Amino acid sequence: MYDKDQQRNLFELSKQLLQKKDILVSEISDLRQAIGYHEWRYYLQNDPVLSDFEYDTLFKKLETLEALHPDLVTPDSPTQRVGKDIAEGEATTTVSHLAQMLSLANSYDAADLSDFDATIKKLTSATGDIAYCVEPKFDGGSIALVYENDVLVRAATRGNGAMGEEMTANARAMHSIPLRAEFLKLGIRKVELRGEALIRKDNFERINRQRADDGLSLFANPRNAATGGLRMKDARETARRGLEAFIYQLSYAVDLDGRELVGKFQSHGEILEMLQDLGFKVPTVERKICKNIAEVAEFCSDWQAKRDNYDYELDGMVVKLNSIAGQVQCGFTSHHPRWAIAFKFQAKQATTTLLSVDFQVGKVGSVTPVAKLEPVQLAGVTVSSVSLHNEEFIRSKDLRLGDQVLVERAGDVIPYIVKVMEDLRNGSEIKIEFPTNCPSCGTLLTKSDEESAWRCDNVSGCKAQCISRIIHHASKDAMDIEGLGKSLIERFFDAGLIQDIADIYQLDYEKIGALDGFGKKSVMNLQAAIEQAKKNPMSRFLYGLSIHHLGKKVSKLIAQNIKNVTDLKDWTEENFVGIKDVGPVVAKNVIAFFADSNNAVLIEKLGQLGVNLSQTTEDSPIEIAADAPLIGKSILFTGTLATMSRKTAEDKAIAAGAKVISAVSAKLNILVVGEEAGSKLTKAQSLKTIQIVTEAEFLDIIA
Repeated sequence: MYDKDQQRNLFELSKQLLQKKDILVSEISDLRQAIGYHEWRYYLQNDPVLSDFEYDTLFKKLETLEALHPDLVTPDSPTQRVGKDIAEGEATTTVSHLAQMLSLANSYDAADLSDFDATIKKLTSATGDIAYCVEPKFDGGSIALVYENDVLVRAATRGNGAMGEEMTANARAMHSIPLRAEFLKLGIRKVELRGEALIRKDNFERINRQRADDGLSLFANPRNAATGGLRMKDARETARRGLEAFIYQLSYAVDLDGRELVGKFQSHGEILEMLQDLGFKVPTVERKICKNIAEVAEFCSDWQAKRDNYDYELDGMVVKLNSIAGQVQCGFTSHHPRWAIAFKFQAKQATTTLLSVDFQVGKVGSVTPVAKLEPVQLAGVTVSSVSLHNEEFIRSKDLRLGDQVLVERAGDVIPYIVKVMEDLRNGSEIKIEFPTNCPSCGTLLTKSDEESAWRCDNVSGCKAQCISRIIHHASKDAMDIEGLGKSLIERFFDAGLIQDIADIYQLDYEKIGALDGFGKKSVMNLQAAIEQAKKNPMSRFLYGLSIHHLGKKVSKLIAQNIKNVTDLKDWTEENFVGIKDVGPVVAKNVIAFFADSNNAVLIEKLGQLGVNLSQTTEDSPIEIAADAPLIGKSILFTGTLATMSRKTAEDKAIAAGAKVISAVSAKLNILVVGEEAGSKLTKAQSLKTIQIVTEAEFLDIIA
């Protein structure tokens, strides 16, 4: 429908329109063309190049302009119809929906919800609180199911809202859709249901792993995989993808005599309960009847905070007037029902431009490429940098400078590049060249057969490595030297005050006091923090040495088996691998570190400077009695504990025989809940197999 030149031009036009605060009347045509293109990418190609928020922004601009100039509204405007046509050449049969499948108006905050509530009260002449049903806005593919005389007779995609692509065979392959439901017992002869076909997150990961093994391109997200599964010619592929369907609306129903029935029900909640009783998969624990709009806003906010722990992708919540009579009073516009609105979560994906790549040298010499992006908003923060991991990552995704890329925040924390928008390339993009020499010291880079990272072997002469090791040594998880952060370390290094980690413990505080921005108190605080760090457990010191692959857990395991750090110079690989969870790779790296005479001198110097090198009580292994009360149990702590720190609580649990794990799953036996417990508690409650106890109950158990 659109060739590559048209796609590139419309994408650039979209970005320009998004950046403009005020759109001129003369640009209405541009807006319509841009929106039409993005509808085609989203609904028909299942491959959007704008985030939902960016698309909604364009649509709102057009709606506003047309409201100000109603004489300019044309029948082909995106605001005058629900969606786009079925993709040419793909549909086997198109069918008419029994009731039009409209879109939803969008809201983004509590103020938008309050405006919606005010509109509902005006349309229904209601006073006081109004009840709403709030349910998930699943991020999948919309479907319509028709049952006649209790039998599933037809299923279709949303299509353009009036007509959709028939996909009954695919629906029959989805085990969550009943092939028969007893509507006749309820006096219903024919019914059309609305729902969403989607894929569980774990299934999505399985599918992408398999596609990677088969050499196929990966799906960008579960929605992409689900909508593609609906359109498969072979229904067996739909089944293999594990598609499921949540049903969320009864849109059309007639009785045995052909009379309309939808308006006869009392509430939307009642309809969902009826559908659940008939065997349909409907939102349950994630659905709530809220007594007023304030409760709606709180419920939506709660789900935005915990959506990452949900089994399916959500891009928002849907708020519906619960009263069916009220819905009838409110009616519809040509685009959406007036009685419902979507509360959209903050975007997790967005498109932006790959501007440049910095090559950063880490503490063990690994060179990591970091993409610099045109800043983009993702899940409430501005993202401008993304790790590209290594050369293989760049080559596998064929990344080029100037590319339009789809960026996502994994778990709303770590941003990464999902894919390149190859259709939008114009030929000006530049291939990314990985350096052959260290960006810091110029040393020729090397790469072993066992690793994917290029490495600088100039351990002592590479400035970037030296600074990175000092930063790591002072970090919170290592020696935890408060106040000695990255910027200060870089400043001290350039001033000649620090050249290696030993210099931290012999700083010239008089010279520091003479530097700009340092007063007597700040110097004293820094000195006190460094003196305190000297007393740290040996496991922290080991971790702070920046030995390749030696993490916090293994550092602690090793510390439990030695009396002094210097003992390790005599250890063999057999000593290391004799410890459970310590492998040969770590063993070889630690042995190589202690075999280096420069490192031996460094450790001796640190000991002379007063840094603890011996085993402390925190390093000693916790002894577990044979009759310990939690042997064989897994445990997790969440929320704020009142009588002890999280670390103390975990140590007590380990001493009682428990294994402390980091996430709620079917493997968890006990969840200890403190104050302000969040999503972990909610997920544990939904699993129903986890024992949930308070802090006081936990102490009683281990006593």
